[in-house]
Amino acid sequence: MSIKSIQKTFGYENYQVAEGLRYFKPESTKFESRFAKEIHHSLQQKQKFISPKFFYDDRGSRLFKKICSLPEYYLTRIEIEILKKLKFSLPQYIEQQFRLVELGSGSSIKTRLLLDVLDKTQDTIEYMPIDISDILKEESLNLQKEYDNLQITGIIDTYETGLEFIKDYDKKPNLIAFLGSSFGNFSPKSGFEFLKKINNAMKESDLFLIGLDLIKDKDVLEDAYNDSQGITAQFNLNILQRINQELDGNFNLENFSHVAFYNDDENRIEMYLRSLENQSVQITKANLLLSFEKDELIHTENSYKYSITKIHELLKSAGFNIIKIWQDENSYFALILASKQQLDGISTSKT
Repeated sequence: MSIKSIQKTFGYENYQVAEGLRYFKPESTKFESRFAKEIHHSLQQKQKFISPKFFYDDRGSRLFKKICSLPEYYLTRIEIEILKKLKFSLPQYIEQQFRLVELGSGSSIKTRLLLDVLDKTQDTIEYMPIDISDILKEESLNLQKEYDNLQITGIIDTYETGLEFIKDYDKKPNLIAFLGSSFGNFSPKSGFEFLKKINNAMKESDLFLIGLDLIKDKDVLEDAYNDSQGITAQFNLNILQRINQELDGNFNLENFSHVAFYNDDENRIEMYLRSLENQSVQITKANLLLSFEKDELIHTENSYKYSITKIHELLKSAGFNIIKIWQDENSYFALILASKQQLDGISTSKT
C-alpha cells in the first residue's frame, strides 16, 4: 500500500522522524472531534462512563509505566518472566520472515523481548506498533538506538483502525501481539467482536500472541488495582484532567476519588471515579453540562480475568486455533499463541 493511498484511505498525516522510522497519525482536529463525540455520548448515559482507551495521553502513559513496576501489580512482572522464556520455544513457530505488529506498545519493555527473538533470525526487523498515545514516538526512537537493523512504521490511532491498516498492507506474515491485560477491558460481547476483527485482519500465514490475566485470589487482584502508593488512583483521575485539557472541561479532581474492587460474579475488576459531593461540570468542546450527585460513580474500566477453559472457548469461537499456551508456575497469567489455520494438537505448558 502506497503512502498516498494510506493517507487517502485513513486520513493520516505521515511523519518521517528518522531513517527507518516513520509514523502515521490522524489530523489532530479529527481526533479531538472523535474524543468529544464519545465523551458526549458516554457521560450522558444512566451509568456514566469513560472508555479506558482515553487513559493513555502522555501523562497517563507515564503513570501506567509506574504502575507496571509497583510491587502489587504482578501482571507486568509475571508476563515478562514468561516472555523471557519464550525465546527458547517461540522461534520454532516464526522461522520465516515475520513482522512484529503490536497493539498497545506502551513503554516497549516487553516489545524488546520479542524483537530479540526476531533479531536472532532476521537481517532486518520490521516493527509496526499501534498505540493511541503519542508515547509511541519516544519509545520508537529509543528502540532504534538499540537495534541497528530495525525498521519502524508506527500507527498512532485506535486498535480498530490500525487493524484495518495492516489488513491489506502487504503479503509479509505478521506476528500480531496484544500483551498485558488490555483485552480484559473489553466486555464479553465487544471482546469477542474485537477478536473477530483481529482474525479478519490476519492472513493465513499470520500468528496472534495474546496475554490474558487468569482468575486468582481476590485479595491479590484488589491489591493490584489499589496500590499503596496511590499511583493507580492518579492514573484513574488523570482521565478527568485530560478532558479538562483537551475538551475544555472544568472537573475539580479533588472532588473525585478512585474506587476499584473485584466482582466475583463477573470475574472482573471494576474501576470507577466517585463524586465526593453534589456538583456540576461543564465540558465545552463536548457540548455538555453535567450534574453529579454525591457518591455517584463514573465507570472507567473493567478488567476481566479468565480460566484456561474459557480461553479455549473464546478463541475457538472467534475463529482461532490455539498453537500453544504458556503460564507462570502459579497460573497467574497466560500467553497464548494462535493461528487462523487448522493445526493439529494443542499444547499447554507452564514455564
